[in-house]
Amino acid sequence: MYLSRFRFNTARPGARRLLSSPQSLHAAVMSSFPHLLPSANSTTDGPRVLWRLDRNAAAEVLVYVVSPDQPDMTHLVEQAGWPAAATPEAPGWQSRPYAPFLNRLTEGSVWAFRLTANPVHQIRTKPGEPTKRTAHLTTIHQVDWLLDERRQERGGFLICEKLADKRLLPGGTTHHNRPHHGDRYELMVRDQRNLSFPKRQSGNASKPNQVTLVTVTYDGRLTVTDPDRLRTTLTQGIGKAKAYGCGLMTLVPLPARAE
Repeated sequence: MYLSRFRFNTARPGARRLLSSPQSLHAAVMSSFPHLLPSANSTTDGPRVLWRLDRNAAAEVLVYVVSPDQPDMTHLVEQAGWPAAATPEAPGWQSRPYAPFLNRLTEGSVWAFRLTANPVHQIRTKPGEPTKRTAHLTTIHQVDWLLDERRQERGGFLICEKLADKRLLPGGTTHHNRPHHGDRYELMVRDQRNLSFPKRQSGNASKPNQVTLVTVTYDGRLTVTDPDRLRTTLTQGIGKAKAYGCGLMTLVPLPARAE
């Protein structure tokens, strides 16, 4: 497995085109692998290509990619990077083997994490009707989605709780005294995006289907409860809409505390 990073040159028209279309960016990411087609990323029982867009600032937009094979992102550099600055030693993207990091995960270790996901649930409007996948639109429900006990157990992690004296809402309640997580957890939800774009099926010249989805980015801290399950989470992703930049969780070490 490999973890790769590419920074967009947002002054280039090619970068703006890719950043405006999750489907185009998905195709560009998948084109980094000579043996894969853009539509060949539907497996759910093994390693797959995951990607995530991080918009840290107007001029700092990064795409992270986790993949079974090492990518060749020359086309991204040519379209949306700094091709004149590329050298054999610094081709315009960074790619590192992921296994050494994954092997460092141990039960009980604590990490900072980032995840962009598509938090959804199944609802039905009338009894007997089939359920319909619907996005969570409020921060409270988006937080609940990630805090779901079964999701955390399957993922091999547990979201860290804040120390009591670090909480603004004692006991994790709202001012209405209704049960609510408040700021009980080391978890922040930001950057909600409501995406809508056409999806044309391969070989189908008819009118494309319209894809609509809501994505949010989670930043927080977690404790490893099952290293093997967490490794699977980091390489296979969480939730739906993985083809559109959702599901990729990354971890970074916590800064050392001053003694």
